Amino acid sequence: MFHKILIANRGEIACRIAATAHRLGVQTVAVYSSVDAQSRHVAACDQALSIGPAEASESYLRGDKIIAAAIASGAQAIHPGYGFLSENAGFADDCAAAGLIFIGPPASAMRAMGSKSAAKALMEKAGVPLVPGYHGALQDALFLQQQAALIGYPVLLKASAGGGGKGMRIVTQESDFAAALASCKREAANSFGDEQILLEKYLIAPRHIEIQVFADTHGRCVWLFERDCSVQRRHQKVLEEAPAPGMTEARRNAMGEAAVAAARAVDYVGAGTVEFIVDQDGTFYFMEMNTRLQVEHPVTEMITGFDLVEWQLRVACGEALPKAQHELRIHGHAIEARLYAENPASGFLPSLGTLHHLRMPQAVMFAVGAEGSDAQSEPAAVRIDSGVREGDVISPYYDPMLAKLIVWGHDRAQALERMRSALAKVQIVGVSTNIIFLQRLLTSRAFSTADLDTSLIEREQAALFPAPTAAPFAVLALALCALLEAEHNATQDPWAHTSGWRMNTILQRTMTLADGAQANPQTNPQTYAITLDYLATGWRLQHAGLSTDLRYSASGHDLCVTLTDRLSRKLSDPLSDTSSGTLRDASSEEVVRGVVLREDAALHVFCGGVQHVLQILDPLAHAGAAEVEVGRLSAPMPGKIIAIMVTPGALVEQGAALLIMEAMKMEHTIYAPAAGVVDALFYAVGDQVAEAAPLLSMSAPLRNS
Repeated sequence: MFHKILIANRGEIACRIAATAHRLGVQTVAVYSSVDAQSRHVAACDQALSIGPAEASESYLRGDKIIAAAIASGAQAIHPGYGFLSENAGFADDCAAAGLIFIGPPASAMRAMGSKSAAKALMEKAGVPLVPGYHGALQDALFLQQQAALIGYPVLLKASAGGGGKGMRIVTQESDFAAALASCKREAANSFGDEQILLEKYLIAPRHIEIQVFADTHGRCVWLFERDCSVQRRHQKVLEEAPAPGMTEARRNAMGEAAVAAARAVDYVGAGTVEFIVDQDGTFYFMEMNTRLQVEHPVTEMITGFDLVEWQLRVACGEALPKAQHELRIHGHAIEARLYAENPASGFLPSLGTLHHLRMPQAVMFAVGAEGSDAQSEPAAVRIDSGVREGDVISPYYDPMLAKLIVWGHDRAQALERMRSALAKVQIVGVSTNIIFLQRLLTSRAFSTADLDTSLIEREQAALFPAPTAAPFAVLALALCALLEAEHNATQDPWAHTSGWRMNTILQRTMTLADGAQANPQTNPQTYAITLDYLATGWRLQHAGLSTDLRYSASGHDLCVTLTDRLSRKLSDPLSDTSSGTLRDASSEEVVRGVVLREDAALHVFCGGVQHVLQILDPLAHAGAAEVEVGRLSAPMPGKIIAIMVTPGALVEQGAALLIMEAMKMEHTIYAPAAGVVDALFYAVGDQVAEAAPLLSMSAPLRNS
């Protein structure tokens, strides 16, 4: 076994690799960019070396700097994780030339599978079924459009060197082909340095199922069952599970054997994933092979009991695989959810900011059994792989994934319940997240019943993006109690006491809250004008015809609120004492517990497993404020202008594409919100822009008199 390895990555995968290395007694070396100096993966390793500025192109993608760091640290091998240089054959060659072991497949295998076009040609020879398409080298735009017509729409454009959903476009009609191809080539060139594109027939409602393979240098190659990765947004996976629901043994074996044939066709060594697209009738087609460890590898570890990173290290040291195919078994069911800093309601745009508050369910960083790779004991019910801590900054330079939440159950139903329970315990303040979206996804009819395909999110739009609803009365009560507690703790001055005592009267206040972390009168958020009466024994809240007495206790951010409803009864009510003609009061009590955190003017209320965001509105704060400037479009996040489709003076229709930004390796098109005339452009192609920076200005078109 190695005595020291360098981990050429960052975030949760670097932490994940370090955990296994430490268990095996292997020392670890981290590398970091200027913005990652205080990051979690640096703290997780025994040694850390700086490799450059924040931009990945000047740090994590600089193989020369990483190799120099490995040599300086005395590391024997480099583990690339996934992303960055993990599938870079040139980097693997450079490692070998420097006397370092690359913990991954041979460079020849990466080259063979790195080009999707070349890989499909190889798979065709190996007898692995392929989706109809064009995988050739001729890249003339008109020729590709002709090939698309021969294949038949809809077609899928894919970056030949791509992965992770980047450089992919679905084209449903010929008139959209040219623009989609140009965009696809740009994104492919920016992400992978190779703009070559392949075309495939786009299957309607297919499933995305992949097979985990592993090979050693002794000629043994096995497959460790399948993962269903059908639930995707923007061609990137959101939920993954193993085994695939509804998979028959016959189809599982056929796909496993095809995956091994694919690996053997390129003399593969190490961990790899063969991805298949599966039609609803069960017919499967080879898509691509990822020559690295996958993001979703934990679900395979959970159902097999084996540590795949340990297997990687042992195979790289020349050891044989610890298990043969006939010794592998599926144990239970596992589901992984990816927690992202993003806003699902805004097209899943990444969210940037500081993690002011971060709480996760009780879990372990990773668990595959008490005895490592030979363990067959029941795994931990909840596992969390994360590369962030409270106080960390989510920057525009890297992928915005915060953590992977993985659960295990004896069957799918138990795993689903455990995932729902675990997600309800996650608390994050400082950035927008996809947690509520994931909760809706897990409880949706389609996912709950395993009605899976890659268009699940689109066809479940109504359930996943419902119309806004009013905040529950209990949530409003928790928010107000948090404000009362803050007032109480703000001063010890007896003349500023907050009990609300008045002689011969009752103090009454009206406090106004609104939905949303960025509530603004211009956006017409739902508002809540709440009347608060100060009583001798507590408070009385009144809102929208509801009234309740309350008292509360607080411990830090945790609140316990008791709501008491008093119901006056008439003489005719069953509860009235008709013989005496007197009235009786019936009361009902509800105890509500929650956590309330304040971020500037926003209150984050965690109650019943759901996060509600309320804004504190001060009516005087907007008095006399200038009107918001109309007709100026702003950047949704920091990024770079990569294309501009209009010029000053151009008349555009509502929905017309105006310009394209690149942020976090993804393209984001800015569309015209209404018909108008472009007055001015404030940036040029190649310019970096800050979040909320005005990009261009528009005015309403002149009308003929």
